[in-house]
Amino acid sequence: MSGCVTLTEEEKQEMLLDARDPKRRAAFAAAQRASHRGTLDDYIEFLSENMGMADTSPPRIMVTDHFRL
Repeated sequence: MSGCVTLTEEEKQEMLLDARDPKRRAAFAAAQRASHRGTLDDYIEFLSENMGMADTSPPRIMVTDHFRL
């Protein structure tokens, strides 16, 4: 498993409906184009504004003595 969330059937159907709707498809395409126009300064500003949402505690480190593949 890749760690990605698996979509429900309802979510898959909703995505298919969005893809078939010309207005929704155009809105998604415009959003993607706009996201690629950002500069490094825009990206740093975005990260700075959203740091409160990030978990700053260190990850739990797993220690093992079981090294077999």
